Amino acid sequence: MQSKRKQNFSLIIFALPALAVYAVFKLYPAVTGIFYSMTNWNGLSKEYDFIGLKNFREMLSDDYFWQSVVFTIKYVVVLLVIANVMALVLAVTVESVKKGKGFFRTIFCLPNMISMIIGGYMWRFIFYKVLYYMADNWGWKFLDQSWVGDTRYAFLSIIIVASWGCVGYLMIIYMAGLQGVPTHLLEAAELDGANGWEKFWNVTFPLIQPALTVCLFWTLNSSFQVFDVIYSLTGGGPGRATQSVAVNIYEEAFRGNIRYGYATAKSTVLFLIILIITAIQLKTTQSKEEEL
Repeated sequence: MQSKRKQNFSLIIFALPALAVYAVFKLYPAVTGIFYSMTNWNGLSKEYDFIGLKNFREMLSDDYFWQSVVFTIKYVVVLLVIANVMALVLAVTVESVKKGKGFFRTIFCLPNMISMIIGGYMWRFIFYKVLYYMADNWGWKFLDQSWVGDTRYAFLSIIIVASWGCVGYLMIIYMAGLQGVPTHLLEAAELDGANGWEKFWNVTFPLIQPALTVCLFWTLNSSFQVFDVIYSLTGGGPGRATQSVAVNIYEEAFRGNIRYGYATAKSTVLFLIILIITAIQLKTTQSKEEEL
């Protein structure tokens, strides 16, 4: 009993530095953020007034904020489907290759080695310069579009760049799940006359549910907070057509009237939205895992 207490004490000591960093940079800002969401603080002055729920009541009639919420939900749904389907297809394809797995993993994971702010500006150059050059000199006229400045194509451009940035990371997680599928189950299914699709759907896919849960959770969490891709690629434009909630919060806090308290109230609402949707998603996927 005494040795177990010493072991637990040692574990706590080793965990204290990480806990201290988490408390200072995560918990403290979160708690103070809830407080500042009920003030009129501008983020700079030492003086502010406590105004209760006034910021939240104002938010109910903020058309730009709710427009950004609708856009963010649309972005989350589309990216969730496209990125995970692409990542799973790539994972299955790469795993089926006998040689060169390391090469393909490296190629598809290269986008994760750079910041998405830089990636957004890179793609901005591609949309503005490279595609126009290909349209003018190679005769590919379908590329002659205003990919960033036209509301019809701006959302598509964002999805392309966001998928490019995250598919490689998701692919690695799916590949780890695929490597854990027992080969004897696949061989048994093949002996029973199952084709490739039937083996995947009835054997492989149910067994990679933990990897699917992780990928869905990560995609939901990161896409709801999307900022870097949109800020560097479209800046929320044209107009406010591609403004996510994070970009709307940024503009409220650091541009125009610099209403830090009001922006913090919006951040609190975004946190609650992410918390509720993530909890539902985890509950749903975990129940399916238990059924399997």
